[in-house]
Amino acid sequence: MIAVVGPGAVGGLLAALLHRAGEDVVAVGRPARAARIAAEGVTVRSELFGDFTAAVPATTAVPPGAAVVLAVKAYGLADVLPGIRDAQAPEVLALLNGVEHAAVLRDLPGAVASGSVQVEADRVGSVVVQRGRYLVVTVPDGAEHSATALALARAGVSVRAGGPEAEVLWRKLAFLAPTALLTTWAGAPLGPALDRDPAVTDALLGEVAALADAQGWPTTATDLGSFLRRLPPSLESSLQHDAARGGPTELDAVGGALVRLGRALAVPTPVLERLVAELQARGSTSR
Repeated sequence: MIAVVGPGAVGGLLAALLHRAGEDVVAVGRPARAARIAAEGVTVRSELFGDFTAAVPATTAVPPGAAVVLAVKAYGLADVLPGIRDAQAPEVLALLNGVEHAAVLRDLPGAVASGSVQVEADRVGSVVVQRGRYLVVTVPDGAEHSATALALARAGVSVRAGGPEAEVLWRKLAFLAPTALLTTWAGAPLGPALDRDPAVTDALLGEVAALADAQGWPTTATDLGSFLRRLPPSLESSLQHDAARGGPTELDAVGGALVRLGRALAVPTPVLERLVAELQARGSTSR
């Protein structure tokens, strides 16, 4: 059995795809979310997978011995760790944003792989809306043969091995951080956000590239900028959506983590610090 912990936009989409493919899957969420899924299933509206509703079983606790796909937001990690530990999950595939969670998860008893997911998805009420024709899960080398990764592949998810764990996480964070911060700061999709203040964009990309390089994943501001320009200009970030709703966000896990790393490594990050501070002042902080 696979337990998808955190059946929001990404987790709900993965749980629905696994169920549609005939996998033994259960969604594990907070009481209200679990009750709604148990009563209504997970409805998906997707450019890639079509529109369907999956009658995914749901509960509030990880079943003993279940493998786990961990898809909570970073600020919810502490709430679910005890349940995963108590269930003695034999393997955990974590798909959280940021990098700091990887060290925390190493204390779990089973095999843990911290990977990344590339998808544009949002949950609107009880419906998961997936935009664009891509859903890619990248895992550390070797983890592509895990039960969870193989099940996701059978369900139609593109699963790739992306090198050592640190490289997988940094490859995602290096483009996620500027995308999330700029779209939320500008209150606009990626294309207009990149163009709002070119000096800020260039400086931010340079700081993120410097941090990535210091952590062993060499890149440049030019490379990051070229990558972001190839993404759909209409792309919006989950941080942007969460901030607009006024709820908790992953600002600390994405931007705050980079600011802390810059201070630890003595890498100057004045623009990162400015954007994070401005977003905190607007109330976009995580709880």
